[in-house]
Amino acid sequence: MDTVLVKMEGIDKSFPGVRALINAQFELRAGEVHALVGENGAGKSTLMKILSGIYTKDAGHIYYLGEETEIDGPREAQHLGISMIHQELNLMPHLTLAQNVFIGREPRGALPFMLDERKINAQTEALFERMNLRLNPGTKASELTVAKQQMVEIAKALSFDSQVLIMDEPTAALTNAEIDELFRIIRDLRSKGVGIVYISHRLEELKQICDRITVMRDGQYVDTVDAASIPIDRIISMMVGRTIYESAPELPENRDTETVLEVRNLNRGKELIDVNFSLKKGEILGFAGLMGAGRTEVARAIFGADPVDSGEIYLYGKRVGIHHPRTAVQNGLGYLSEDRKRYGLATGLNVEINNALASMGQFLSSVGVVNDSKMEERAEQYVETLAIKTPSVNQLVKNLSGGNQQKVVIGKWLTADSDILIFDEPTRGIDVGAKSEIYHLLNELAGQGKSIIMISSELPEILRMSHRIIVMCEGRITGELDATEATQERIMTYATMRSVLTDQDDDNHSTDDAAPAAVTVSQK
Repeated sequence: MDTVLVKMEGIDKSFPGVRALINAQFELRAGEVHALVGENGAGKSTLMKILSGIYTKDAGHIYYLGEETEIDGPREAQHLGISMIHQELNLMPHLTLAQNVFIGREPRGALPFMLDERKINAQTEALFERMNLRLNPGTKASELTVAKQQMVEIAKALSFDSQVLIMDEPTAALTNAEIDELFRIIRDLRSKGVGIVYISHRLEELKQICDRITVMRDGQYVDTVDAASIPIDRIISMMVGRTIYESAPELPENRDTETVLEVRNLNRGKELIDVNFSLKKGEILGFAGLMGAGRTEVARAIFGADPVDSGEIYLYGKRVGIHHPRTAVQNGLGYLSEDRKRYGLATGLNVEINNALASMGQFLSSVGVVNDSKMEERAEQYVETLAIKTPSVNQLVKNLSGGNQQKVVIGKWLTADSDILIFDEPTRGIDVGAKSEIYHLLNELAGQGKSIIMISSELPEILRMSHRIIVMCEGRITGELDATEATQERIMTYATMRSVLTDQDDDNHSTDDAAPAAVTVSQK
């Protein structure tokens, strides 16, 4: 691992109103996995986009295999052997895997306007075999799981004979089993001399897969350390420049017994089956479960984003019909989707307008004229309250970091004065410092009497942030746990319960000793 593949020195980069990189540096050796970490907005993705040719540096030097080079675009980077796999995968769902891998470089047949499908499939199959992947090159990309799509992205990168592979949040949407498979691929590539840059907010992963860790803060290089020897709390301290404790502050005690939301017998095909639960005023109710358990489907059904086959929703004891998100907002509900860019934000608009999107009516005069000064004042209020890092409320949301974008979504629902807030994966893709701020904010909101449903795939987050925990499996609620009795083991037992019961029912065996009895919540 002595050969230096990439060396970046004195890299500067500015965008309108933001100085993203200041004298940044980075080094990658052959046959190593090198983590690049930092808070959202620290500059790590910007630095790697410069290396992969997406951005042009303002100043500094890039050396590739010992020679200084200028990278004039993504195609130039790929020809050099540098590829980047982005957090948002770029496969075209209607094309086959082979067509995705070689798009723009397809081998031609006897006639120049015809593709040689046999050759492209054979070359893709050879790539898959090299990675020990059991995939059919003729399969449509839309038929694959996110994890398998990610493997195809890696194959696409390797088709350029890449010596440098940049992976941005590669495990954000993967299950534990899929993460193990990804790590197997990464270790195999490392053994073949490929240098891998690994950008992740999941610090516990770094100890498993990385050799070295480079920390950035506020666009500047902090240090490079050995992954095996440095404790995680030291990495966090370097990232944020202050002490951040992984455990959240204590939940505000909630003695309020008033039920603000009750869901009865909610059904939607096989996605939701007889879902029953209640939410108290000032309570944070956690929803746990494995991928596909139905947690997001519950949230979307309550918010009127998806139709249901049957079921009843009660707000403050009164039955309501919520068939559209507009009705949900009018009834005091706010929904922070797990896909904030698609469903939560208008990224091409500024912070001020995004802040008002869910409550534009309160900024209109009697004749329908927008009160710009009032809208600006309210946006500035939440920029300050939520500590949103932005040059001004006129900054486009797409130029903000992930954590700050999440805060803009929260500000939007606070502006709408929502009493019931549904947070779907509120800390996905944001750094440990921003996570801590989100945790504090959730606690403050609960302390003010807001009622919160929090959906999260991170069990430590669910355990530390919930008064009660609802566990789902295959569209059903299989358990309810009070915070005082919840453990990761108990949650996982309930999260896999439906499969256990189904398997045993098929064999006509009793389930009494196999798993705890499923808990029915708030059933009428």
